[in-house]
Amino acid sequence: MSIPVTPYKIKKAWKYLRHFGPKAFMAHLAERLEKEAVPYAQWFEAHRPDDKTLLGYRAENRPDDLLISVIVPTYETPEKYLREMIESVRGQTYENWELCIADASDRTDTVRKVIWEYERRETERGTERICYRKLEKNAGIAENTNAGIAMANGEYIGLLDHDDLLAPHALRLIADRIRETGAEMLYTDEDKVDSEGKKHFQPNFKPDYNEDLLRSNNYITHFLTVKRELALRVGGIRSDYNGAQDYDFIFRCAEEAEKIEHIPEILYHWRTHAASTADNPESKLYAYEAGKRAIEGHLARCGESGEVSLLPEYGFYRVKYPLTREPLVSILIPNKDQVKALSACLDALRKTSYQNTEILIIENNSTEEETFSFYETLKKDPKIRILTWKEGFNYSAINNFGAKEAEGEFLLFLNNDVRCVIDSGWLGEMVSAALRKDVGAVGAKLYYPNNRIQHAGIVIGIGGVAGAMFVDLPRARKGYLNKASLMQDMSAVTAACMLMKKSVFEEAGGFEEKLAVAFNDVDLCLRVREKGYLIVYDPFAEAYHDESRTRGAEDSEEKQRRFYTEIDYMRGRWNRILKEGDPYYNKNLSLKRWDYSLREN
Repeated sequence: MSIPVTPYKIKKAWKYLRHFGPKAFMAHLAERLEKEAVPYAQWFEAHRPDDKTLLGYRAENRPDDLLISVIVPTYETPEKYLREMIESVRGQTYENWELCIADASDRTDTVRKVIWEYERRETERGTERICYRKLEKNAGIAENTNAGIAMANGEYIGLLDHDDLLAPHALRLIADRIRETGAEMLYTDEDKVDSEGKKHFQPNFKPDYNEDLLRSNNYITHFLTVKRELALRVGGIRSDYNGAQDYDFIFRCAEEAEKIEHIPEILYHWRTHAASTADNPESKLYAYEAGKRAIEGHLARCGESGEVSLLPEYGFYRVKYPLTREPLVSILIPNKDQVKALSACLDALRKTSYQNTEILIIENNSTEEETFSFYETLKKDPKIRILTWKEGFNYSAINNFGAKEAEGEFLLFLNNDVRCVIDSGWLGEMVSAALRKDVGAVGAKLYYPNNRIQHAGIVIGIGGVAGAMFVDLPRARKGYLNKASLMQDMSAVTAACMLMKKSVFEEAGGFEEKLAVAFNDVDLCLRVREKGYLIVYDPFAEAYHDESRTRGAEDSEEKQRRFYTEIDYMRGRWNRILKEGDPYYNKNLSLKRWDYSLREN
C-alpha cells in the first residue's frame, strides 16, 4: 500500500509523532504501510452491485413500502459534495424515501440554490421527496439535526452527513431488513472515499451489536437508521454532546431498542478531506472529550460504574470497572511434571496484587520425582491444594473435577505455562469486568515469550472451527481498527487464562468431556453465550503464554484421530453459527487468516 507524500500528509505525520511518541508512531506507521492481503479497492469494485443487480432491487419496490426519511443538516457545504450527496439519495433503488435538509448556512446561498434546483427536478418527476428548511441560525450540529428530524414524515429516519454518500442499494437493504425483523435500530458497514468521491479505502467491517466494543469506540457511526418514534422517545440529538452527538444518540437508542440489526454490507461512504474527522482526527479534538462523556452517561443510565479514559489513539476509550468487592477466586492449574513452568506460574501469582485466591493444582500422571518433591514444598502454603486426577489426560474432565473442589465464587482456568508478569493488577482487572451481572467469562490478552500476540479473543469459523485473532502480531501493534487493544464482546476466549463465574460454569454444564484437548473452551463459551451471558475479551489483562509446551504437538496417529473427532463434534454441535458466521465477526472477512483480512471470494 503506497501513501502519496504531500505537505498535508507530512504535517499530519508530524502531529501523530508528537502525540504517540516514536515507538507507538512507528507501530502505527507499520500498520498503515502493511500490504493488504486482498486490496480493498479491487475488492470493492468486485463486490459493488452491477446494473443488473440494481435493476433487480428496483423491481422489488412495493406500494406499501415504509417511508424512510434521510436527515441531512447542512452548513456551507461545498457545492460539489452537496450535489454528490443528493444524487446518492436520488439514485437509490428504493423509491419510498424523503430527503430532509435543515440548512444552517449563514454566509452564502449556495446550499439553498442547489436544493431548490433538485426540488424542481423532483417536482418535474411528479414527486416531492426533497424537503428543505432554512434555519434562522446555526444552532450547532445537534439542534440542526433535530430540525431535520422534525421535518420527517417517515416511520424510520436515517442520518447522513452533508458531504457523505450512500450506496445505491442502501435503503433497499435497510427496508428489507426492517420488514424481515421489525428492528428499531439498524446500522451498516462503511468505508472512506477521497475528496473526488472515486477512491474507496479503509473499510469498516463491523460486528453485530457489541456493547463492550461500543463502550471502547463508536464503531457503529454510519449508516444509522432508527425508528422515528424511538428517536423522539429518547429525546433526539443532544447539543451538550456536540462533536460526539451521534455517539450519545447511538447509546440512548441502543439502550431502548428492542431489536438492533447490523447489515454487513458497505452502504455508506465517509468523505475524507483535510477538515473532516475521517481524514484528520485532530480537526475536532473536543469531540473525543464529548465521546468520553457519552460513555459515562451511558454507564450511569445502565446503573454501572466505570472510569472512562481516552486511549492514545483518537476516538478510542478504556472503561475501567471498579473492583467493588474481592470475592474468592479459585485458580485451577492442571499439571503434569514441568516443574520449571509451574514454578514460574506460581511465582507470578504470588506477585499478583489481587490476593483473595486459592490455588488448586490438579496433578495428572506426573512421573518425575522432582515434581512430587516440589508438591511437598507447595503443601506448606495454606492457599495451595494439590488435587490428583488419576485417569488419562482430558482437559475438560480434569477442570470439571477441579471445579467441584473449588470454593471460590469465581473460577480462573489457568495453564501451567502462563506467566502473568506484565502487570500485577491483571487479575483484579479481570474480576472487575466479570463482576458485571451480564458477563459470564473474561479472557486475557496473551503473548508468546517473543512479545508477539498468541491470543486476542477467538472467532468462530477461523481455520474451519475456531481460532485466536492476531496471532503473531507484534505486541506494539493494535491490529485492524485497534481491535487487538480494545475491550469487546466475543464468542469465545481461550481457557489458558479465563475467569468465569462458578455459577455460570455450573449453569452451562461445565466443560464437555468429549472434547479432551481441543475446542473445549470454545464449546463452553458458546454454551455460556446460549445462556445469555457475555464473553469479554479484556486486553488490559496481559500475560505470557508458552502455548502447548506441556502437551506437545499433534504428531501421532492417535492424537490426530482424536483431533478430527473433536472437529466433527464441534461442526455437529455448532453447525448453525459455523454456517451463519460469528456475530462478533463479519461475513466479508477471511476465515483463513486471523488479522481481519478481507475474504478472498
